[in-house]
This record gives sequence, structure tokens and C-alpha cells, in this order.
Amino acid sequence: MRRSVLPFAATLLALGTPLVHAATDPALDKALRQMDAASAKFKSAEADLKWDFYERAVRDTTSQTGTTYFLRTKGGTEMGAVITQPSLKYLHFADGKGYMYDAVSKKLTPFDAGKDRARVESFLTLGFGGSGKDLENTWTVTLQGTESIGGTPTVKLDLVPKDSSTAQTFTHVLIWVDTSRAISLKQEFFTPEKDTRTTYYTNIRYNTPVDTKKYAGPKH
Repeated sequence: MRRSVLPFAATLLALGTPLVHAATDPALDKALRQMDAASAKFKSAEADLKWDFYERAVRDTTSQTGTTYFLRTKGGTEMGAVITQPSLKYLHFADGKGYMYDAVSKKLTPFDAGKDRARVESFLTLGFGGSGKDLENTWTVTLQGTESIGGTPTVKLDLVPKDSSTAQTFTHVLIWVDTSRAISLKQEFFTPEKDTRTTYYTNIRYNTPVDTKKYAGPKH
């Protein structure tokens, strides 16, 4: 997949911080159970976003900015995003299908998750509305402590996919989660080539009405 549509994740890095598994760490288990409780209350979230892409081969970082939303529906999780810089793009995913629309080239790229729908949605809920049980079912979760992001307390979680096919591409993810809302304020993905993508979510609007029409883009 294009890096601008869904994140790539990476090889497990030696981060220098001891990793503690939920089975032996009460602090991690407490955080995951807090996420369970918060997930049950999650309805929607909207946020400003910034994606920083670092390509190791050329030692260059590029950025994209815009807004995004996540909406819990009867069918699962719906998400949309509008990338405003450096060029206008619209992203949407719902009911197992999605698309990216490039407003400059007027090119529509459809996407059908098919049998991978559950896996795709696991990434969508990775930071917005997912429960601790969801994480434990899909990832090997370890705790790397707590940090404050923009003045909000978060737990820093290290995720390694349990699915072997996912692990070939997504082998390592870091997320900084506000467990009281089951929302991540920062995510970091790594590729086997040691490229990285860091996502920052700011100005988060939690459980407020979302005007999804502005994310649909022009008729195409």
C-alpha cells in the first residue's frame, strides 16, 4: 500500500528501555483494562494530523498535514482524512472498502480490504477507540513507561504483530495512548528498511458530532 494511505511498521528496534509484558506487569495490565473501559464509551474522534516520513535511503524527511476522523458505526470503524499540505488528497474507509482521491491529478484509487478487513480495521482502531483486548488479540504488547504528550499523560506501548503475514511488513509499532479515552496522541511506524513514519494527533475533538461530508471530497 502507499505510505500516504496506511502506515508501514517495522523491525523491532533496541530502544534501550526494558520491555515488560502484560502477564508480569500490573501497570501494563491496568493500562489495557483502562482502554477496555474507555473503548466502550468511544463514539468518535476528530483531530488535526501531521505525518512525518523519513526515508533512510535518501536521508530525507517529508511531511503531510491535514485533519482526520474516526467514527464507530454498526458495521465497524469508519475513517476519513483530508490532506491539505503539500497537496490536496481525500482518504476514506468504511465497511471494508476505501479510496484515495488526489484532487490535483483527479485520480481515484479504490481499495478493498476483502479478507484482510479485520487486519485493516485493527490498524484503524490502533489509536482511536480500540480496546486493550483488541491490542492483545492482534499484537504482542509491551510497556515502555509513561510520557506526557502536549500536557496529556500517556502510556507508551510497543506492539509487535502476531500475524505472520502482517509481520513481514509491519513488525514494530510504538503508540502513545491516553488510556482514559482510548486515543493515541502519537504513533511511530518502522519499516524493515528502517524508514519511519511518525504521526502526531492534536486538537482532538472527542465524542462530538463529525461533519463527514467535508471529508468526502468533490464528486468523482
